[in-house]
Amino acid sequence: MKLLRIGPAGAERPAVLVGDDSYVDLSDVVGDFDEAFFAGGGPESVRGVVAERTERGQVHRLGTQRIGAPIGRPHQIICVGLNYSDHAAETGQAVPSEPILFTKSPNTLVGPNDDVRIPRGSTKPDWEVELGIVIGARTSYLDTVEQARDHIAGWTLVNDVSERAFQLERGGQWLKGKSAETFNPAGPWLVTPDEIPDVNDLGMTLDVNGVRRQTGSTSTMIFDPYVIVHYISQFLVLEPGDLINTGTPPGVGMGFRPEIWLHPGDVMELAIDGLGHQRQTVIPPR
Repeated sequence: MKLLRIGPAGAERPAVLVGDDSYVDLSDVVGDFDEAFFAGGGPESVRGVVAERTERGQVHRLGTQRIGAPIGRPHQIICVGLNYSDHAAETGQAVPSEPILFTKSPNTLVGPNDDVRIPRGSTKPDWEVELGIVIGARTSYLDTVEQARDHIAGWTLVNDVSERAFQLERGGQWLKGKSAETFNPAGPWLVTPDEIPDVNDLGMTLDVNGVRRQTGSTSTMIFDPYVIVHYISQFLVLEPGDLINTGTPPGVGMGFRPEIWLHPGDVMELAIDGLGHQRQTVIPPR
């Protein structure tokens, strides 16, 4: 299934995509795709309703309606840094021996086609196409990597927008360069694992103003999604509906010589095989 949330920011309705441009509305069945939903059975709890309503023709056209992030605000967004060896090389950093973890403020989460706002004082805003993991069950101290499969609700496309000067030149943890408002477009949908035959072999792209900047594949991850979930569970508790951004392939702005940064009016377009497409326009600071 492909779960999505439709409507104005802050008033999105939960739905499931059926076909290319149609959906089944679930707002009378589910409050939101949030912690309670995932803890209470998640996508499997609505599969029968979706099938019944689709058969009865109770579907709606998506058209030009706004699509929000596919999950309500999570407890936390955990990110993995330098998780592609070729990306580590372009930044001049060593390939990590363990996943590098950092956090991103949950209120960065926006829809896949919402504007991305450059923060005040920014000089080096950058892009990062990434695979997102949505947690489906409370996760702590997993015994094996294989157990992680039972704790994943699905996959989503994310843009881990970053401000490199804040991240690398202002001291402290990477949080400052990752947590400006609008810095985590997600979606357009959450895709359940049964729809993705091999999450470790998905093509990834990102264009800026029609120019291809990133081309990669999840096959070149240093730590795959199951390893990541198992690893994180050894240090903290993941709650249902939490989001993990798993790292980006090469081609970020800071990797070019000379470096390339985002500016107001720029348009980012990104995609991952099977997970859909995003398009954001960069807008100036408030």
